[in-house]
Amino acid sequence: MQAPPLAVYVHFPWCVSKCPYCDFNSHQLKAGLPEAAYLDALAADLAAQLPRVAGREVSSVFLGGGTPSLFPPAAIGRVLALLRARLPFVADAEITMEANPATVERGRFAGYAQAGVNRVSLGAQSFGAAQLAALGRIHKVEDVLRSVDELRRAGLANFNLDLMFALPAQTRELALADLTAALALAPTHLSLYQLTIEPGTVFAGHPPPLPDEEVCEAMQDDAQALLVARGYAQYEVSAWAQAGAQCRHNRNYWGFGDYLGLGAGAHGKLTDAARGRVERSTHLREPRRYQLSAGEGPRWQAVAVEDLPFEFMLNALRLNEGFRLADFTRRTGLDAAVIAPNLGRLAARGLVETLPSHAAPGWRATPQGRRFLNDVTASFLPGPISQDRAGS
Repeated sequence: MQAPPLAVYVHFPWCVSKCPYCDFNSHQLKAGLPEAAYLDALAADLAAQLPRVAGREVSSVFLGGGTPSLFPPAAIGRVLALLRARLPFVADAEITMEANPATVERGRFAGYAQAGVNRVSLGAQSFGAAQLAALGRIHKVEDVLRSVDELRRAGLANFNLDLMFALPAQTRELALADLTAALALAPTHLSLYQLTIEPGTVFAGHPPPLPDEEVCEAMQDDAQALLVARGYAQYEVSAWAQAGAQCRHNRNYWGFGDYLGLGAGAHGKLTDAARGRVERSTHLREPRRYQLSAGEGPRWQAVAVEDLPFEFMLNALRLNEGFRLADFTRRTGLDAAVIAPNLGRLAARGLVETLPSHAAPGWRATPQGRRFLNDVTASFLPGPISQDRAGS
């Protein structure tokens, strides 16, 4: 087992309002933003976790939420300066910040760039006024256009647009119009998600009228054709990028890499190579409780050996390029023989295939397998794996 690259995720848990489809750890901001108290808590949280990552270089940072753009550039700068003071960074570290087009005041993107942000993920979601209203979004289409203009003026040309499809009452034509409008802004990266109804959300209690499965598949086919024609390559189930613009931070997740989680509700995953195990961390979700206990650090739990194949595949098979068997062994400590029988069964059903002959030995999902990816990954759910089959 070898320690993989290290990333850092920092969670900012507040939003102006809670979207009815959202099941993330976000909390409506009902009073003033507790900026200083929360930044102090992040500093205490980092100090508590530093012994686990001492000396390891950070390859990427993702500032997510919630809505990080509720925090001013000086606050974001303080967080990034804190991280750089306590951890070494690779020279070209990717620093991404999520932003809501309605919460970024004019001129702020220039401030975020000066603070150290070099990539932005902008939550557009739709370019239709009716669809934005149905999703409970607080921004307007004009806010997205203004934000993209300001991004470029600030030198933040490397940006992602989040876009959703299969929205309430959305037709195939409207979905294609949304994507066409997004591509007119020439983002370097596009995250394209199908709206799903998640338990515990407002939509789960009051489901809106959604397109049927056949229409959703047609929307996906339309999107794929248009994106390829415009020079974007799909590299993950929901991710498309121009050449050289794949998100390094998310690729680290999908490659079963390590990441330090900071903030209310943040999760982390670290490899303890010396002890031959993978550990996951969880923080308290409620911001006030997190702030009171941040100095104690998160709760850590070792991933059971029998769970490692599923955990690895849940991420790695999302990538169009799949995974190398050597990486499976390096990241899990298990010999590739433990997954060979199931891969063989999936291959017989046309759901996975070996990598091309010129590549290192490995596997990837077929186009059919990507359509049924949940079933493919679920087939790796725990079965008995004896310790004597573990790799080194």
